[in-house]
Amino acid sequence: MEKNGLLHGDFALPLSKDQAKVKELLWNSDSAVLVVWLEDMSAGEDGQVNAYIQLWTVANYHWYLKQSLEFGPDPQKVPVCVCWDPERPLRLHVVTRSWTSITYDWGWTTERSTGLDSTDNASVAVIDGEKILVTTFRRCVVPPPMCSFELQLKSPVNQVTFLCQPEGTNQLAAFTADGQLSIYTQDSGEKSNKLADGFRVVSHPLILQKSFRPAVLQDVPLALRQLLWLQDELFLGVSPGLLPTSSTLLMLRPSQDAGDTLTVRSEVEVDGVVVSVVHSSQTGTVALQLEDGRIRKLIWDCQEPSVEDWQDSSGCSINFPVPCVQMALCSIGGEEYLLGLTERSHLYAGDSELASSVSSFAICNDFLLVTTHSHTCRCLQLSTLTVKGLQAALASDGGQNDQNDETLRRVERGSRIVTVVPQDTRVILQMPRGNLETIHHRALVLAQLRKWLDSLKFRDAFECMRKLRINLNFIYDHNPKAFLENIETFIKQLSSINHINLFLTELKEEDTTGSMYPRSESSPVQPQPASKQKKVDVVCDALRSVMESMDPNKFCLSILTAHVKKTVPELEIALQKVHELRENPPKAPGAVSAEEALKYLLFLVNVNDLYDYSLGTYDFDLVLMVAEKSQKDPKEYLPFLNMLKSLEPNYQRYTIDKHLKRYRKALHHLSKCGEEHFPEALQLVKEQKLYSEALRLYSADSAHYKTLSCAYAEHLVEQQQAEQAGLLLWRCGEPARALQAFATSSSWRNAICVAQQIPLPSDQLALLARDLAEKLNEQRRYSEAALLLDQYAKDCEEAILALITGASWEEALRLIYMHNRQDITETNLKPAILEAVNTQTSFLEAQVGTFTRHKTRLAVVREQKEKARLDMLDEDGPDCADAELYSEASSVMTNSKYSHSNSRISSRSSKNRRKAERKKLSLKEGSPMEDRALMFALAEIITTVDKMREEVHNLLKVLVLFQFDKQAEKLQLTYDEALQMMEAAVPEVWPEGLQTSQAPLTGPNSTANSIMASFQQQQRPAASQHDAEVPTAPKMRNGVKWKLSVLK
Repeated sequence: MEKNGLLHGDFALPLSKDQAKVKELLWNSDSAVLVVWLEDMSAGEDGQVNAYIQLWTVANYHWYLKQSLEFGPDPQKVPVCVCWDPERPLRLHVVTRSWTSITYDWGWTTERSTGLDSTDNASVAVIDGEKILVTTFRRCVVPPPMCSFELQLKSPVNQVTFLCQPEGTNQLAAFTADGQLSIYTQDSGEKSNKLADGFRVVSHPLILQKSFRPAVLQDVPLALRQLLWLQDELFLGVSPGLLPTSSTLLMLRPSQDAGDTLTVRSEVEVDGVVVSVVHSSQTGTVALQLEDGRIRKLIWDCQEPSVEDWQDSSGCSINFPVPCVQMALCSIGGEEYLLGLTERSHLYAGDSELASSVSSFAICNDFLLVTTHSHTCRCLQLSTLTVKGLQAALASDGGQNDQNDETLRRVERGSRIVTVVPQDTRVILQMPRGNLETIHHRALVLAQLRKWLDSLKFRDAFECMRKLRINLNFIYDHNPKAFLENIETFIKQLSSINHINLFLTELKEEDTTGSMYPRSESSPVQPQPASKQKKVDVVCDALRSVMESMDPNKFCLSILTAHVKKTVPELEIALQKVHELRENPPKAPGAVSAEEALKYLLFLVNVNDLYDYSLGTYDFDLVLMVAEKSQKDPKEYLPFLNMLKSLEPNYQRYTIDKHLKRYRKALHHLSKCGEEHFPEALQLVKEQKLYSEALRLYSADSAHYKTLSCAYAEHLVEQQQAEQAGLLLWRCGEPARALQAFATSSSWRNAICVAQQIPLPSDQLALLARDLAEKLNEQRRYSEAALLLDQYAKDCEEAILALITGASWEEALRLIYMHNRQDITETNLKPAILEAVNTQTSFLEAQVGTFTRHKTRLAVVREQKEKARLDMLDEDGPDCADAELYSEASSVMTNSKYSHSNSRISSRSSKNRRKAERKKLSLKEGSPMEDRALMFALAEIITTVDKMREEVHNLLKVLVLFQFDKQAEKLQLTYDEALQMMEAAVPEVWPEGLQTSQAPLTGPNSTANSIMASFQQQQRPAASQHDAEVPTAPKMRNGVKWKLSVLK
């Protein structure tokens, strides 16, 4: 009843009106279970009254009778007090008239079949009073309280167990309140799946095979508990031991004398109260859990069963830290473990905690499936993981980095695992309100697909992928070599043209095994084919060639799809095949007609593109066929086609190619149209800049070739490539224009050659040489200018002065003595040498001063940043985001104003990006990247000074020649000191490990906060690869000999 007195729900007790009376109704502490305490209304034959206790639960608005305790007519065993434990919700206390206190501890469990192969129906049994509700989830998913079929018994059911023996896991045994054990098996006879009314039987119900009564003394209800059906005629049960703190394991077999009795074949006494028993279908191991969490192993497949401690591979005893309410055996990394889930949602593997927020779990073949309180479902392959690997996998939160993690799936809040269908992809979940949901977990799906693909079951894999929307590229990407070797098998299994077309249309260059469905680290990487072709082209060509060899008529549409789907669609070939179908219609039954093929092509390709491609085949019949199937107006295309038909063939093709903007082909056809069309060809070449193609179409000795060359030269001059223009003009017989082009580009050697070929008079040649020399001087090419002035302008004085200006001292001396102009030595050469000494000396002193100043400032900046970083770590702890700003290795300022102001740099051009980067590197004191700017400046100074070795060497030689020994000694000493000082500073500016320093900050002066922050700093991604760059130390050319020994 609700608070306002309205009826909220009700259920009827399974008793007649005058059969029994309700003594008391008791809710447990979490209101999940209702106890109904009953007594018979009338006494039995012996004059005694029977007493009952029933436990009722509700789910999905249906009340289930889960347990029924019958105390019998003995007045000493009748309960006089029944109460729930106030702290343990599922603990019930019963006191009988004989002052016997009985405590019952219940737990929630899902009774599921434990088969590993496809013969197992993934059955789940639900107790509901005298009925067992069985749902076979392999066949159908039926929401509770409905089921696939019901098993009706004569007494309320207290326990259900499925047979643990392989290929018999669909059979179950039910233990009822009256002490009867009923065996239900599958009907061995053949039954038709179809009924008379047209419906089909999806799941055949089990039939009662036999019933047994255990020959076990049952002083109290549920004295025989934890029933396990190990083999056809072997049961394991737990009964109270000789002491309240002990239990007895009973191995029960049918009696040979009385066929309906289960007799105790052997007993094993256990020191402790057994609270759960579990069996492994893979290994046959039976594990026990005691009430304090201790684990024991039962050795049952021998003459004398025994119990021993659970031990790991090293021989150490393993126990659960706390008792677990659900257990399962599995193999992790080749070693058998007992998994346990506590009431507090902690999942243990032996004594190792795997996770702390698990709501349910299940073992299926080689997979562990868990649901968590963060509303996720994890599916992990146990053979590829260790215990630590499981802990790490279950600890990951499924964030942004796990978006392609196949082991993780989001589920509805409060979902719990009911069962997993063996050798399938289905996982059955139950919601808090009781309804069921079936999911196909990605890890199970991919594992099953990999098995199918490895065994070449392409049809099964394809149907599963199509149904579950798995990218079909996975069929090829999983093992490209095996797929290409078995394409015929693939086609035969798929058989359907639509399925093959669907596979072809989904092909992409992306490797799905590296992006969408990554392989586990332990799985072998499949070798990719060595072909340089793209994946889509390889698959399309392979499929097409096999289909053409098998039955080109049947697979016509798939062959067209293979042509169209290539990276460069082969539409012309596809259209040609359609045209062949029209010309020679196939006579085979079921063959595709030309109209059907064309309709299909129009479905794959845009009609305008297809029309253009058909026009590009120059086949007007094909063009008309495409146009008729399109939505084009005949007034649009018929006049154009009629005009084309009236043209000469080559000019016709030129017109078509120009219309389709295939200008190279158009030029090729136009070049065959005769002399009268050459102006049109020249115009096309100029408009589309097809100069190189045009030159290949005409012979080198023709007038058209010369005209095209001149046009090409004009184009090159406009593109600032005058030298190449000159070469074209020179070779086609236009030396005057070639000379002008060479002079413009300062190609003086070619210009002189052309001038002498013309030939130019000597005075004009000298004038040309002076003009060229003036341009070379402007470009600082003094030696070449001197050569022109000396040899062609016959002006030795200007040539010598050019060499002096360019500091070519020895060449200047050679010309001075060759032309007997020693006067220039005194007037020009010596003053220039002395001026060069002063300039070099001043430059070196300035560079050394700047270098020293930058080096000193760099040391100060580094010291300040290191101090600031340590202070920040100590004050703010490891969560301080600014701790990275003061790293010794770099000055990456993730939170600086520079980072914010330049947040859009990645989208700019490279030129602007470099400009922005240069702005960051400011030498201004206090700037965020001052240390990095100083390092760049120091590297530039070292490189500049090191490049002066040859220049200083030549200057020293000429100083010694003219007896300027003091100036030479000073210059050599100054330059040597500068080089030594800079070489010695390199290790200080660029200490070892500067760029790759990853060592955590430890030592006597470190604190806990600073060490933690140092470790976390290593794990943070760099702000950007470019910002984290540190200039490398410059290499000095110590192998270059520049000193003069006469000056030492």
